[in-house]
Amino acid sequence: MESKVIGVIGAGIMGSGIVQVCAQAGLSVVMVDVSAAAIDRGFSAINSSLDRLVAKGRLAEADKTSAVARIKGTTSYEDLANCDVVIEAATESEGLKLNILKQIDAVVRADAVIASNTSSISISKLASAIKHPERFIGMHFFNPVPVMALVELITGLQTAGETLERAKALATAIGKTPISAKNSPGFAVNRILCPMINEAIFALQEGLATAEDIDQGMKLGANHPIGPLALADMIGLDTMLSVMETFYAGFNDPKYRPAPLLREMVDSGRLGRKSGHGFYKYS
Repeated sequence: MESKVIGVIGAGIMGSGIVQVCAQAGLSVVMVDVSAAAIDRGFSAINSSLDRLVAKGRLAEADKTSAVARIKGTTSYEDLANCDVVIEAATESEGLKLNILKQIDAVVRADAVIASNTSSISISKLASAIKHPERFIGMHFFNPVPVMALVELITGLQTAGETLERAKALATAIGKTPISAKNSPGFAVNRILCPMINEAIFALQEGLATAEDIDQGMKLGANHPIGPLALADMIGLDTMLSVMETFYAGFNDPKYRPAPLLREMVDSGRLGRKSGHGFYKYS
């Protein structure tokens, strides 16, 4: 079954990015958030991103106009009724996501796929919020969505094979490369990535090296395109802490204990790029 109308819950960094790539691929998109102001911020982010592509000669002005015209912003879940796939891309909070999924489930068609962009929460647990959990799957996009080529597809205990195939088809249609992972804290990519970032924070906390030298070392010594501390600032230190706490609780293993410095940074409001100050300062 071809997916032509996509719903996205959340107009923030991840949600607006998912909306953009779907609209650029020629799909109709319904972007839902809690307020008109949030929707406006989402459209502003999408327009700015598309303008950069136009300025670089990678997108025609007419194609930008067409892509934006395919997006409908709304605060009403009722507007999801005709969607083939709905992707929840809200804040990384289990309670919030469960509540949103129940609202989606109440309005979408019986044959619609429901997905979550969660980076760490159990897909099997989230699937329990809807009446037909076999149509639920994790679709984990990476930030910034328009740039990053990967979509990680996570199947829960209940996910049907057809649901996985439809998610693969959608990922491919919007120009992404899908990989599959089983349901486990952090899935495949973050299971490897986040403990590495956490260890870099431990190294900084212990005075092993400066933030600049840790990042430079990993860029030049491990061929990473960005250092782990700069990446943590991009992800958001509150999100990083939430992921590590999920790992720690899920595995019951002390090797996933969040670095105390990470917790202190979050407590102080230094959340990275979005707050203007994390391991680095941002203007």
